[in-house]
Amino acid sequence: MQKTVVLNVVALSGRVLGEHTPLLKRWSEQGKKVAIKPVLPAVTCSAQSTYLTGKWPTEHGVVGNGWYFRDECEIKFWRQSNKLVQSTKIWDAAREQDTNFTCANLFWWYNMYSSVDFAVTPRPLYPADGRKLPDIYTQPMGLRDRLQQELGQFPLFEFWGPNANINSTKWIAEAAKKVDAWHNPTLSLIYLPHLDYNLQRCGIDFSQIGSDLQEIDAVCEDLITYYEAQGAKVVVLSEYGITSVSRPVHINRVLREQGYITVKDELGLEMLDAGVSRAFAVADHQLAHVYVQQAEDIPKVRTLLESTPGIAQVLDEKGKDKYHLDHARAGELIAVAEEDAWFTYYYWLDDTKAPDFARTVDIHRKPGYDPVEMFLDPKIKLPMAKVGLKLLKKKLGFRYLMDVIPLDATLVKGSHGGIPASQEDWPVLITKETNLLSDSALAPTEVQAILLSHLEGSVT
Repeated sequence: MQKTVVLNVVALSGRVLGEHTPLLKRWSEQGKKVAIKPVLPAVTCSAQSTYLTGKWPTEHGVVGNGWYFRDECEIKFWRQSNKLVQSTKIWDAAREQDTNFTCANLFWWYNMYSSVDFAVTPRPLYPADGRKLPDIYTQPMGLRDRLQQELGQFPLFEFWGPNANINSTKWIAEAAKKVDAWHNPTLSLIYLPHLDYNLQRCGIDFSQIGSDLQEIDAVCEDLITYYEAQGAKVVVLSEYGITSVSRPVHINRVLREQGYITVKDELGLEMLDAGVSRAFAVADHQLAHVYVQQAEDIPKVRTLLESTPGIAQVLDEKGKDKYHLDHARAGELIAVAEEDAWFTYYYWLDDTKAPDFARTVDIHRKPGYDPVEMFLDPKIKLPMAKVGLKLLKKKLGFRYLMDVIPLDATLVKGSHGGIPASQEDWPVLITKETNLLSDSALAPTEVQAILLSHLEGSVT
């Protein structure tokens, strides 16, 4: 099989590909660039699973970055087991064609306990004293120590949170080259998240995101140069494009004000009790799965949401079927935001009763996605001094709460998850194998076949 590398440049779209990305612009002109019509929801886990399986969420079951686990009555985000993806992946299909095929997965999601040959994914350590320590999980296990001995500890706190920056992307890129040099995989899948950060913080404002585009362009130049020298075919693609937003929609507050949500008092703070709530929303960027316990409530909840400013449409069973989201994990209803709006997970009506994790970076405890985690609270005087004091407590072994995240959703200026009106805001696929692409936008389910064609070597 033909050695192939897929660079997943998160949030790359036709709108941002240009003067600030000279290498990618030049490289795309040497080959061909096409838009990919976004899967709904246009979020990391759903898009990646669709690309890798060639199936819609209806079949592979990944209806978002998280969903309500009905049998446990718990909302869970960012699970990592590949067993959650219910369809055959590209590496299994390729291995059936060539028993010598090998695959390296560098930070694409659902990367634990899969059948890839080499896996590297973030996996913090959580000691019993409450600390969170940077680490990775690898397959084979020994790869973990070897990579971190060569490259240093994975910079987890620069991968997400207020300090998210190019360093985590550079670490992943260097790890990919190390794995290639040591193992020479046939297919390498490389996740490069850098654009995700400031595009969500700032929206499409080139005066603020220009340097981010230049930074990711430099990483891509290094990787493309390296892999083409190894004789590899390179594909650049993205999962979604980000659009500017100005309206957070507090969908759970709307439901709570109408008596659908039940909260539990815990030490004076409010915790969402999903198991007894009549209806609640699992907010995921611009899409929210709305779980309704009793069938007789569904029409009333739908009417309520359809009259809520910032909500473009509410999908029922027919709508879910149209968008390939009719899976048991999906909500009874699905709300899709207007293009300039997005959904918060906030369910409390008084910030003094917000749960303690609301003001921290805590992607697993929050019952929804929270992009506000990328900001330090502007109300904190000398925020870095406060962070430093908490880190000192950590080093001294004291318990601490890194409560430096604001509760101001208006800070977020960019989002994704819906299907933007303009193709300029859709994800893209770029390859020099121009015979594999037409001039029309790809369906997301076609990406797997395009990648398999690169691997099969039936390209010129």
